[in-house]
Amino acid sequence: MRRRWPLRARIAVTGALAVALTSTAMAVTAYLLFAGELHRSTDLGLQREVTRLKRVALDAWIPAGPCEFITAPACAQKVTADGRITDDAGLPVTEETRAVAAGRRTAFFSAATIGGHPVRMLTSPLAEGVAVQVAVRSDRTDDSLTRIGWALIGAGLVGVAVAAAAGYLVARTGLRPVAALTEAAELVAANRDPQARIEVDGADELARLSAGFNTMLAELDAALAAQRQLVADASHELRTPLTGLRANIDLLRRADQLTQTQRGDVLTALHTQATRLTGLVTDLIELARGEEAADPAEELRLDLLVEHVAAEVGAHWPRTAFCLDLDPTAITGQPGRLARAVRNLLDNAGKFSPPGGIVRVSLHDKELRVLDQGPGIPAADLDLVFERFYRSPAARSLPGSGLGLAIVGQVARAHGATVSAESPEGGGTLLRMRFN
Repeated sequence: MRRRWPLRARIAVTGALAVALTSTAMAVTAYLLFAGELHRSTDLGLQREVTRLKRVALDAWIPAGPCEFITAPACAQKVTADGRITDDAGLPVTEETRAVAAGRRTAFFSAATIGGHPVRMLTSPLAEGVAVQVAVRSDRTDDSLTRIGWALIGAGLVGVAVAAAAGYLVARTGLRPVAALTEAAELVAANRDPQARIEVDGADELARLSAGFNTMLAELDAALAAQRQLVADASHELRTPLTGLRANIDLLRRADQLTQTQRGDVLTALHTQATRLTGLVTDLIELARGEEAADPAEELRLDLLVEHVAAEVGAHWPRTAFCLDLDPTAITGQPGRLARAVRNLLDNAGKFSPPGGIVRVSLHDKELRVLDQGPGIPAADLDLVFERFYRSPAARSLPGSGLGLAIVGQVARAHGATVSAESPEGGGTLLRMRFN
């Protein structure tokens, strides 16, 4: 796997490349502008010299001499249509030059070399059948452009170096919170301690990232604490049935010393303890699933689901009457988990109802209400009934693990619903599950 550069170095290099590209574009543009201005200035001088010569009478022409010795204003020579040269300045004569003298072509600029020196030349009509060639040395212009080019290159290199250094410093300063995040993550990974926190300074994106990381650590810490509490509570709840199973199994190992009645009692106790243990493990598995959507959600009729579950629970509590008042209600959810939650609500009501009692189950406006005639719940404990392993004083002598209503709360949260418990004036307990 190819090793990538550190983020600071990548930011610095990226900044340097961006400045380099920008500097190159600006340098090329500036060079072209300077070159255009210098060439335009040279061409303007040549045009002025041609205009001046046109105003001088041909018989008053004063030769300028060879171009290789003249730098300003210009050297000049006349050329006729048949190629004859007057006041020879050593400028090259071509077919285009004779065409200008004959009037077949307009004036034009060209470059030439005279005596080893570069010159810029303008060929223009002077009189009928005569053209004039005016030239000026361009080596100084070329030298100026060379110096300007090197100056621009040097400035660009300095700018790139400064940009790289500045980019590294900015990256080092700006990524300091990221370094703190990295250190905190490494600390959590090394010590397995999610209680580490990062100091949040400011309100920019990095500060929000730090705050989000702190929130994540807090949630992770809370989840781990809940997991540890669940394990501790489960261990405590499992200890009793496991101890009973072990004791009864030890008794069965001495079955030859027991009467038939005693053996029957031991087997009955084993069955009861195994059933309780199975129910506890099933509840723990359901809680361990959390609020994940293990089953696909689908459109369902909640009233039909409640009716079906009530028939099953009623068979389990034959001495309790379940009175239903259900409106047709369609929701989207997971049928299996919703059925488990409704079953727990009705089973809880049946458990606490006295023999011959009535459990009233109603469903209106997407709110499921379950009212029993049991002993009720103390006001101080109403907020605790949906906690794991909570059992009211009246329930401690009854079978159960204290996980049924905790599962109801978990399923409700997974479906965007809310649950609550109340102690109505007429006695008993009223449990509500409201869907949005």
